[in-house]
Amino acid sequence: MNVIEKLYHGLIVSCQAVTWDGHLNPDDPFYGPTMMAAMARAAVLGGAKGIRANGPADVRAIREAVNVPIIGINKIDIPGYDVRITPTFEAAEEVVRSGADIIALDCTERPRPGNVSISELISRIKQELGVLVMADISTLEEGIAAARAGADLVATTLSGYTPYSRKPDGPDLALVEELARELDVPIVCEGRISSPGEARKALDLGAHAVVVGAMITSPQRITEVYVRALEEGN
Repeated sequence: MNVIEKLYHGLIVSCQAVTWDGHLNPDDPFYGPTMMAAMARAAVLGGAKGIRANGPADVRAIREAVNVPIIGINKIDIPGYDVRITPTFEAAEEVVRSGADIIALDCTERPRPGNVSISELISRIKQELGVLVMADISTLEEGIAAARAGADLVATTLSGYTPYSRKPDGPDLALVEELARELDVPIVCEGRISSPGEARKALDLGAHAVVVGAMITSPQRITEVYVRALEEGN
């Protein structure tokens, strides 16, 4: 069974200590490789079929802790660019060397460092690093372009996070359905999934797998949701 088959209709847990807008959060009590590895072990014990993780240190620790597929990313802020998720070949190489089975890239239409095209980057990663590539996109058009450029999976991760994409309150299930209808590559639903029902709906609409992060891995965020719900009636 190959890596993509192992993820079929499964839950991928994103083990990252981040703020509400997706930036790394060193003040999070769970920040750091040791805690992320423990979180990944707990997720796998619960039935997760894969883990999404950021940076070589976390990926390395998680690789030592679990034997499910790891989707590796490498968030780097580069002045003058909005692209942060694995923006360069070197960023991808770091997490592959640390044990990632799949590399996720920002495959939006926004400019990349060095003016490297998505097709050039995907081709080099697959040829030189020998791993699968997942395209994090925000629109149907970007998903189609990423698949044509050679992406092995397409994920809705960045819907709502680019100025020109839809801004749904929850997961962009409409985008999942559109991508599944238009593309032959597996579709991954990621972003703002807050309930098992939403995850199940994504599969029903054609997703190959779903990624859930904060609503599983962030006690602070989960607590805040409960607190707000309780305060609404006061």
